[in-house]
Amino acid sequence: MSVPKSILYTGGGDRGTTSLVSGHRIAKHHMRIEAYGTVDELNSHLGLAGAYPGLPAEQKKMLVWIQNKLFDMGAYLANDNPDAAPGISDGDIIKLESMIDTVDNMLPALNRFVLPGGCIESGQLHVARTVCRRAERRITALAEATPVNARVVVFMNRLSDFLFALARYANICTNCDEIFWEKNC
Repeated sequence: MSVPKSILYTGGGDRGTTSLVSGHRIAKHHMRIEAYGTVDELNSHLGLAGAYPGLPAEQKKMLVWIQNKLFDMGAYLANDNPDAAPGISDGDIIKLESMIDTVDNMLPALNRFVLPGGCIESGQLHVARTVCRRAERRITALAEATPVNARVVVFMNRLSDFLFALARYANICTNCDEIFWEKNC
């Protein structure tokens, strides 16, 4: 049995609105769209970071797991049903914290501010980290207007920490020096 190919364009958004999971249409610039759109943007940056050759397979697996969690989160944020499952569990947060600890334990102590960069993998992970922070800001803004499960915010907060640690680790994996902030240089 073959499944017919879907059509990518519908024309439904040609007037500046888009459909939520519920079928409700809202403006494409609505804070809900900004929230899950920024999560989607982050997911793309992680896909790019994982495509570079310098990260070990284990860390690439971590990124794929995170990408799946972000997809779940995006589906939750695209749903205006207040009873929707958030796609993020307490166990997911615990797993992410364990991943942070695993990567952080492979890093030297940090006693200076790190500038984004070094190898391309590190630079891309720092871009992802800053997009993660923006997604977190969009989600917390949405949470001021409508209920958002607290685990979503916690996950995003931890994720930016993970991405910082992984960006530092990427420099180690590729034998690149970290770049440190030089005050008043």
